[in-house]
Amino acid sequence: MSKENDAIIVEPLDEAKATVIWLHGLGADGEDFHPIIGALELPERHAIRFIFPHAPYRPISINGGQIMRGWYDIRQPDFDSQLDINGIEESVQILYALIEREIEGGIASHNILLAGFSQGGAIALYGGLRYPSKLAGILALSTYLPRVVDIEAEASTNNRELSIFMAHGSADLVVPISLAKQCRDRLLAMGYALEWHRYAMGHNVIHEETTGIGTWLRKRLC
Repeated sequence: MSKENDAIIVEPLDEAKATVIWLHGLGADGEDFHPIIGALELPERHAIRFIFPHAPYRPISINGGQIMRGWYDIRQPDFDSQLDINGIEESVQILYALIEREIEGGIASHNILLAGFSQGGAIALYGGLRYPSKLAGILALSTYLPRVVDIEAEASTNNRELSIFMAHGSADLVVPISLAKQCRDRLLAMGYALEWHRYAMGHNVIHEETTGIGTWLRKRLC
């Protein structure tokens, strides 16, 4: 594992042939999810590089303007009111720069998979569905899609067959499951290969979920 100013990078034992870029939630950082790798039950000799970026520090309106790591500002409890589209676009460009860095290093875009939890999942969905080159898939945990009504007009044609794993807690009091379902229904109607999972949990990740994630990842990158 190496630590850079913008990310934590975990290299496989063998030369990397695929990459997972995993975005954390509001107020966390790249340290939050890198321990999950061991719980995914990947083959010991897998060839997947994991990148866990750190979001920029910014004031978060819903938390009284407190400065913390966040991919964009949250101004209202319903998330889409007074949407911080500038912050979202800024973070999408951070994500795209990470993707391009991997491509320049020899990883084909179709072997790059985006993952994220909560705010990080929103950026993974928002950016991944619009990314111009084919990706391996999107893993969206306890999250939603900002501006879901616009995705049909803005989605990349090269990623219209993108595989998506969505999971949400039935007792999530932070991101209502109704927002995730709205996203799910719109993407299914558009024909995406979306796998939906509902777990008896809150705004967190449980063992049953990581088992499902590991199975899904192995099918796409191992």
